[in-house]
Amino acid sequence: MTEITNIALPAMRVSYEQGSLSESELAATWHEQLQLWLDQASGAGLPEPNAMVLATTDTKGRPSSRTVLLKGLDARGVVFYTNYTSNKSHDLMATRYASATFPWFAMQRQVHVRGTVEKVGPVETAEYWNSRPRGSQIGAWASPQSRVVTGRSTLDSALHKIERQFADTEKIPVPPHWGGWRIRPEEVEFWQGRRDRMHDRLRFRDGRDGWTLERVAP
Repeated sequence: MTEITNIALPAMRVSYEQGSLSESELAATWHEQLQLWLDQASGAGLPEPNAMVLATTDTKGRPSSRTVLLKGLDARGVVFYTNYTSNKSHDLMATRYASATFPWFAMQRQVHVRGTVEKVGPVETAEYWNSRPRGSQIGAWASPQSRVVTGRSTLDSALHKIERQFADTEKIPVPPHWGGWRIRPEEVEFWQGRRDRMHDRLRFRDGRDGWTLERVAP
């Protein structure tokens, strides 16, 4: 029998000393700074540096979070793609608001994005869809995302059915139930861990007179 060792959670502690973040170091815009940190995370060899934890709430204010992949970034916002019948999409259609966090633990960094959401247009969605591997396209058609299924065999059967359906189709079309969501940020916070928990938190905030930069206490 495998021995179970209790982890001493109160004693688990890391001193964050890899870097610092000052106002003078930031790029002129939030999206340029996010792109810079994404490039650095990718260059450092972090696994899936474009992974972000997406948080939504339903109409009763009950939160849900899950990891999705960033697939678009520009001045308009951050984009990910999913099934429009999924739980996350139901939340987004109801509340039109979301947040996302990039947790780059190995670099002792985080980025928090919060704002309103909108569906990505069909042209932009098709452009991304056509860049996906064929297997991923078939999976998007086959999976009834977030629905309860009787077992793995149900999913395998659905996948094989779609494979047969598109066996002679060179270019698989975008499913009508699938597409992108864009978070249009109202706030974007760049977080750099510092020693003694005196972290650097610099936040771009969209106000009445445009974007402003402010430092937030840790």
